[in-house]
Amino acid sequence: MKISIERATLLRAVAQAQSVVERRNTIPILANVLIEAEGDTVTFRATDLDIEVLDKAPAVVEKPGGTTVSAVTLHEIVRKLPDGSLVTLSEEPGAGRLTVAAGRSNFNLATLPREDFPVMASSEYSSNFSAKADVLRRLFDKSKFAISTEETRYYLNGVYMHVADADGGQVLRCVATDGHRLARIDADLPSGASDMPGVIVPRKTVGELRKLLDDDDMEIAVSVSETKVRFATPDITLTSKVIDGTFPDYTRVIPQGNTRKLEVDASEFAKAVDRVATVSSERSRAVKLQLDEDRLVLSVNAPDSGAAEEELAVAYGDERLEIGFNAKYLLEIASQVDRENAVFMFNSSGDPTLMREGNDTSAVYVVMPMRV
Repeated sequence: MKISIERATLLRAVAQAQSVVERRNTIPILANVLIEAEGDTVTFRATDLDIEVLDKAPAVVEKPGGTTVSAVTLHEIVRKLPDGSLVTLSEEPGAGRLTVAAGRSNFNLATLPREDFPVMASSEYSSNFSAKADVLRRLFDKSKFAISTEETRYYLNGVYMHVADADGGQVLRCVATDGHRLARIDADLPSGASDMPGVIVPRKTVGELRKLLDDDDMEIAVSVSETKVRFATPDITLTSKVIDGTFPDYTRVIPQGNTRKLEVDASEFAKAVDRVATVSSERSRAVKLQLDEDRLVLSVNAPDSGAAEEELAVAYGDERLEIGFNAKYLLEIASQVDRENAVFMFNSSGDPTLMREGNDTSAVYVVMPMRV
């Protein structure tokens, strides 16, 4: 095999590959990226047996062929090469070494046979549709903060993507929760998606998918089966197993009868929470909200380190209320608001609180209160 490829193109492809491979591997070949060249295209494939990423790039292919080489090492080398350089990758048959050359730099890297590289079995996808990158980005970006990191409740370690019924008909919905907070984000249902099975997309896959979604207008081809999900752009295909479990009935957690309404400037609220939480004890980070007529007082009382209080002008016309929250959860939810105003709907100091952006009900957040 012998190919010549621009550094920027190569860097983009190997950056995607090396982020998929696991750093600690008991199977040596899983640390490698599979490079295959044919025609005027070179493909880079990496997997951890749960996720597989395939990246196509244009290249001058002098000799077609393929090999596997350490993804992390190749990425480090390419990252340190000068901008604009042309990189040559070559391997003589049976040599077991890949030569990486650019300008006056020359590297020899150990390889493993391409035949040993595991390729994820292709699946029959029961649902195929396409969605704009900015739509998918909003669905996953606004929900991923609520993904649970508790390994025992593995079915919460991802974003539940499914078709749901809403007021205006069916929607494509992403939900994530860790039992303390919940995010439910809706988007218009893409054509061809109505028969999609509900799947739990793992946390790592959500992180890798984010890298595919930078171009707002790009159409992403989405394929879903009971066991796998695939997202594809013209150049990159990301295939992942889904979490084998049942996502809980989240609709029971979303409060329907909360009537006390607080309207507040989202960024001012987030900054104020951040300021008063500075003195809170790291363990609980509890912030107390005291609500009165058009007035909100945020306070923290940490006996070990001190106390803090800040007042905000808000729109609130219901009876007086005191309620406590984990500061981190409040900050994460407030930072999801793209519009100016955040609307909080309360019931009592012991009940879940609902938050949305203005009158927009396509993004709804729930946070459980704390005793303060």
